[in-house]
Amino acid sequence: MDKNSYHTIEATSVAEFRDRGSRFIAYAYPLKDTHDFKEKLAALKKEHPKAVHHCFAYRLGFTGDVFRSSDDGEPSGTAGRPILGQIDSKGLTNVLIVVVRYFGGTLLGVPGLINAYKTVAADVLSNNPIIEKPVLEYFRLQYDYTRMNEVMRVVKHFDGVVVKQDMQLFCVLEVGIPKLVVEQVLGKWKDMQGVEVGELEGNT
Repeated sequence: MDKNSYHTIEATSVAEFRDRGSRFIAYAYPLKDTHDFKEKLAALKKEHPKAVHHCFAYRLGFTGDVFRSSDDGEPSGTAGRPILGQIDSKGLTNVLIVVVRYFGGTLLGVPGLINAYKTVAADVLSNNPIIEKPVLEYFRLQYDYTRMNEVMRVVKHFDGVVVKQDMQLFCVLEVGIPKLVVEQVLGKWKDMQGVEVGELEGNT
């Protein structure tokens, strides 16, 4: 993973692992932010109300420096850390894995739990194609409506991502531009008369 791109998953996937009656169901999701995480975890808890544990791990941000893991009542270090380890072993970010466990009546012990959570996390990622995405830098543009075609042509040509737009007589556009081509894009916008460009916080 270089500073201009990162690896993640594009879709949701599911995998299951069984050991001595216990069922471990893993769900892998592409993740936008911590609010997205809370919504996905709440939805799974609603879907699996009788499960005894909802363990998880996620990593966020193109540098991968935002992360969290939880054993959700399992012995310390037996669930969240092995799940996060599988995300990290593939060099992924903006990824969430939740493992739902139904207890089968037999204690698995620490080694058994670590193996179960590690195995099902690896399986759920192996079912999911890994993609490379560019790191984006975000900008806010203000311009006259007559400049819209010029502005949007540049956005499309350089694979920009429109986040928000308000197209009236005076237009406001929030857009993400791949970091690798930011200087070229800014140069083209600055050559356009009546286009004001401001930087927005946050990369992804």
